[in-house]
Amino acid sequence: MSTTVQPISSQTVDKLRVQIYAHRQALGLAAGQDVGARLRELLAQQAQVRMIFAAAPSQNEFLHTLSRYEGIDWARVVAFHMDEYIGLPASAPQRFARFLSDHLFDIVKPGQVHLIESSGDIDVECQRYSNLLRLAPIDIVCLGIGENGHIAFNDPPVADFNDPLLVKPVALDITARQQQVNDGCFARLDAVPTHAITLTIPTLLSSRTLFCMVPGATKRDAVRQTLRGPLTTACPATILRQHADCVAYLDTDSAALL
Repeated sequence: MSTTVQPISSQTVDKLRVQIYAHRQALGLAAGQDVGARLRELLAQQAQVRMIFAAAPSQNEFLHTLSRYEGIDWARVVAFHMDEYIGLPASAPQRFARFLSDHLFDIVKPGQVHLIESSGDIDVECQRYSNLLRLAPIDIVCLGIGENGHIAFNDPPVADFNDPLLVKPVALDITARQQQVNDGCFARLDAVPTHAITLTIPTLLSSRTLFCMVPGATKRDAVRQTLRGPLTTACPATILRQHADCVAYLDTDSAALL
């Protein structure tokens, strides 16, 4: 399968390649085909590919396309996810592990899936997950950008471009919590957990390649800050402009303020 969807425009901001598509379905199709092609290319060169995935409705179209991409030996893929709520029961449908299992992992069945377990001792879990991440380099990160400019749950108050940790517990910014209501994941703000475990910014940026999918009008302020604002943890996603191999996929809604 080759990429058949072309962006309506593209640009480069610092090192970040930006592609704008007519609508989110085209964005998701293009991103899924690009990630699938990259994954197949890497599997032809090495025994395993290690990937980190974001869990959010913004990833739906991308994950749908990737899950149906042909010619990938998923048995040689090691999969991680980038954050998980603290305080939700394991059976809660809003858990990010559940989302990714439903939308990708249970469909393609990667050889190894490492899920963040946030129900027990949080410090022990952060160390366990850090140790798994340290075993070998990360090849691909598939992420989005939050309404407050966060990547993973590195919200502006806790984001650190030089974080010494690989994984850490964080308090969630109210904007990030409200986004979960806006996305339809929770009915009201007080139902959204206040804390989570997240991979840190240096962990995400350590990946060889990053693919960043950002559809929708609710992301247009964050996109404008990411691409036009100063490099600052006030908009953590600005750091993506410094990565050597990162592409951002936008639609006309998310790119409306550029």
